[in-house]
Amino acid sequence: MTSAGPGPAAGRMDEREFRVLHKRLRDAAWTEGETNPRGALDHLTPERVVAAATEVRYGRTVSLAAPIEIRPGPDNPDPACHWMTGPVSAGGRPEGLQFATDRFAMNVHGDADSHLDALCHVLFEGRLHAGVSADSVTGEGAHALTLDLVANGIVGRGVLLDIPRLRGVAWLEPGEAVTADDLTAAETAQGVRVGPGDVLFVRVGHRRRRSRHGAWNAAQERAGLHPLALEFLADRDVAVLGGDGNNDAAPSPVEGIDFPVHVLAMQAMGVHLLDYLQFEELAPVCAETGRWSFLCVIAPIRLPAATGSPVNPIAVL
Repeated sequence: MTSAGPGPAAGRMDEREFRVLHKRLRDAAWTEGETNPRGALDHLTPERVVAAATEVRYGRTVSLAAPIEIRPGPDNPDPACHWMTGPVSAGGRPEGLQFATDRFAMNVHGDADSHLDALCHVLFEGRLHAGVSADSVTGEGAHALTLDLVANGIVGRGVLLDIPRLRGVAWLEPGEAVTADDLTAAETAQGVRVGPGDVLFVRVGHRRRRSRHGAWNAAQERAGLHPLALEFLADRDVAVLGGDGNNDAAPSPVEGIDFPVHVLAMQAMGVHLLDYLQFEELAPVCAETGRWSFLCVIAPIRLPAATGSPVNPIAVL
């Protein structure tokens, strides 16, 4: 492991440089006039799903989701609500059959709960991925590139790249950015290579830092990928990207553009994102077995016209 890594201000980009990168990645992923509603999921072919099943060696399953938060905090001012709707009893011991029932409500997109972003979630310059007009998203719901694209789930080969392990630290500090060189170095250190159709998970240690020091305003400061790291994903034909933070570093390393990784991954490249996962159970299992690739199963809820879903990805090793 190495201890050196780029600091919070490393690799600043101006807006012009970002737009050049955006066009390059967009043009590589999509041709004007081409209908490509699945985006990068096209890289995840049936043959690659079959091959992913051969990753299973031990029959061990590990959740990559954090428990849903129901108490407010600095990173979650409007948490999920969960309440019991039954049984309702005036006291005493009820006779016969009863059912315990409950209900919950939540904001899908936030800075605490594990969720999947549908491709209709990110609009940039009046367009979604593949040139779809922003007018397709209305007050009644989205009408293109919705959660319906993954109604049958996402099943494929998952790969975890552990950047704090690479740098010899417990976690990356808020504001630090993961570069393409970091991703390549992590592959070498872990003896794994990201390939076409893979579900790439990048650990920055967000959850470990949060459990050690408590929650903070992650909307203002968080570790994530540098925009240029998206060239790594494009070169390897990655199908899905997931992180234990937001995937975007904050403050943004791009002047005048917030959430540049979301813009590049989803709007330019058509890569679905998984935000605020947790890898603190998976990483030790990968280190113990020496295997950083696994079968991954992602099953979002089936909510028509939705921009995202709470999710509980499962790694099968």
